Amino acid sequence: MVRSLKNRDFGRVYRQGKSKADDCLVLYILENGTDVKRLGITVSKKIGNSVVRSRVKRIIKEAWRVQEDYFLNGYDYVFIARINAKEKKSTDLEVSVRRLVSRFRLYQRTEEK
Repeated sequence: MVRSLKNRDFGRVYRQGKSKADDCLVLYILENGTDVKRLGITVSKKIGNSVVRSRVKRIIKEAWRVQEDYFLNGYDYVFIARINAKEKKSTDLEVSVRRLVSRFRLYQRTEEK
């Protein structure tokens, strides 16, 4: 189950968190002081109409869900879609999500989760 960030938490993650980016996504992370991981997704109107934005959000959320067990607890993860994300397939965004999380060394692909 994905725990979502509240609106007030987005600003805190943007101000205090660290970010990494690739051609499709930007990832902000911040320790949340709990033992759960929380997800936030932002897709701007620049990406496209509501249908396109919803599709991108669904794909990012599914990429997260498939790999969620390998991401460390205790962090807030906020993904921001870039304009290139609307042209990518779901497998491309899944790789992008994994790549960004691993750049922070928060991706644990071992039996110890």
